[in-house]
Amino acid sequence: MQHHQKVLFIDLSTGYYRLARYPIGDFFGPVDLGLHIAQRYYTTNIGVGVLAGSIFPGSNRLFVNGYSPCWNSFFISSMGGAGLVFDNLGINMIALSKKAPTPSVLYLNRIHGEEIEIEIKPIDVFRIWESGHGGVYSLMHEVLSMYAGKYLTDPRVIATGPASHATDFGALCSAPVKDGTLTWVDTWAGRGGFGSKLFREHGIAAIIYGGTYIDEDFRDRKVADEWFIDKYSKKLAAKDLEATTKYRFDPQFNTGGTFGVNFATIGGKLLAFNYRSIYLTEEERLAIHQKLVVDHYLKQFNEETIATKSMKTCGEPCTAVCKKMRDIYKKDYEPYQAMGPLCGVFDQRSAEMLVHKADMYGFDAISVGGVLSWLMECLDRKLLKPEEAGVGHLPVFSHVNFSVETDSKHNAEIASQLLDAIIHKKGILDFTEGARKFARKLAREKSKDIIDCFVYNANARKGWIVPNQYWVPGVLSPMPIMGKYYMYYGYDFLPPRELGRKNAHRMIKELMLDNTGFCRFHRLWAEDMIPEIMNSLYGMHKEFLTNLDMTASRINSRNVSIYWESTRNIDFIKMYLKRQHEVEKVNDKELVHWISQFEQNPQEAAYNYWFEILKGVHESLREF
Repeated sequence: MQHHQKVLFIDLSTGYYRLARYPIGDFFGPVDLGLHIAQRYYTTNIGVGVLAGSIFPGSNRLFVNGYSPCWNSFFISSMGGAGLVFDNLGINMIALSKKAPTPSVLYLNRIHGEEIEIEIKPIDVFRIWESGHGGVYSLMHEVLSMYAGKYLTDPRVIATGPASHATDFGALCSAPVKDGTLTWVDTWAGRGGFGSKLFREHGIAAIIYGGTYIDEDFRDRKVADEWFIDKYSKKLAAKDLEATTKYRFDPQFNTGGTFGVNFATIGGKLLAFNYRSIYLTEEERLAIHQKLVVDHYLKQFNEETIATKSMKTCGEPCTAVCKKMRDIYKKDYEPYQAMGPLCGVFDQRSAEMLVHKADMYGFDAISVGGVLSWLMECLDRKLLKPEEAGVGHLPVFSHVNFSVETDSKHNAEIASQLLDAIIHKKGILDFTEGARKFARKLAREKSKDIIDCFVYNANARKGWIVPNQYWVPGVLSPMPIMGKYYMYYGYDFLPPRELGRKNAHRMIKELMLDNTGFCRFHRLWAEDMIPEIMNSLYGMHKEFLTNLDMTASRINSRNVSIYWESTRNIDFIKMYLKRQHEVEKVNDKELVHWISQFEQNPQEAAYNYWFEILKGVHESLREF
């Protein structure tokens, strides 16, 4: 029996739509199919894996891909749980092309196997963004109230915010709807600026979708359990419970979730004050971690969220319950790191205010945290004047005599003013064409020091993204897609050529998860089992794995990685290497060699190091 993926093509300028079918075997999921369609039709694609709605936990992520305005190349972003409702449309993907004449809502509904209802409805989005809870939250409420009566079951809304209008790093937000009411467990396709793409290039401010269509999803628990018992001597539920321990509660650290486990274990690898912590001694970093993080920031989280068991899911039944909450605030590591310690904020109340405001505006949280911390250092070093940045004060941007509550609040208020300034283009802050282009312009006009303290990955002519929040070379590697986990982010030292190969290997594994619609929090079993599941269901084990290699190769063939434009990037690597030798006591000959090279000529050493990583990547992802 031939299985297909169904793609609904929608021309947003006319409302014309058509359904196309693509055989499984030619394509296996939203990534390889999205890459093909985006290249051929210049579409933005939103869809799910072929296992969406199945019995497998974590199989209901919603994927967005296409040409990213922020990264300046093909990019993949995703959000948790939102694929479960999308599956009710009875299709695998929508492919959006052209632009609605005025900002609009895209309405999709399918009832009892009938044809999908489609409407492109103009709205006064700027008024809505300014009303109620503001930004993405007001828009989700408004769209739900407009269309809720048309659905027989709870739909799902994807919304953009003002950041999608003002910058190239606007995100897409969605929150589960329960019994007709929006929850506060917001999920995000944040990386890559697809909110900006949807709003600026397609004229779509929000999408609402849902339906009652029931397809032939794999729901046979007995069969699934047999597969898992053969592999692990455990049933599916037991293995998944074991694999997701970190994200639920880890007794080893007496905390849980990405926030809890990362902040409990990060120690001297903490990144703070726009990465200036890399220049401190290990003792100083450990002192910051103990006093400001463990004894306060993490302590608050453990008391308020872990002890009270305030844990939710992203919208699908899942044992990980990874969404750690306090009231309306969801606590994930990277947003609360990038807009926490990186911005000189170590208090939950201050971080909650800042992260919530950035979310309300609809920013990619990690990128905006990197931008805010960079601007705050520029203010601290007098590279920018407060009036140029639309703020009233200078930040407290050092750990010395830092008052955890008072100074955190002060810094969060300045960062909040910077958010307003970016949205409303106050002073000289105009991020319409992205932070990298803005930084280069300022560096030419004012001082090279401005761009030299901005940590980002560069791609193609204007592409950029703030790296994941780990002090490892992997996060600054020249990979075709960065800002996600398409790279190796272990803390151990690897020679750069080997790191490139390891990055490539990790990219293929992550592509496997993404192309089958899986959440990476389930990767401890999913990476082993997915090929076997695809073989059992479709009889295509070899074809599936070959397709992964080909897809990775095709994405990499468009790799336009740009060498580090900031000296802070170079120092990030240099100080990591020194820490490996001096603190972790690694005496590898190649490590010592690279440290020596960085000491003698940092620029030349950095270029050689970067290029060695690139060689390792290309060697591993060459065309087949």
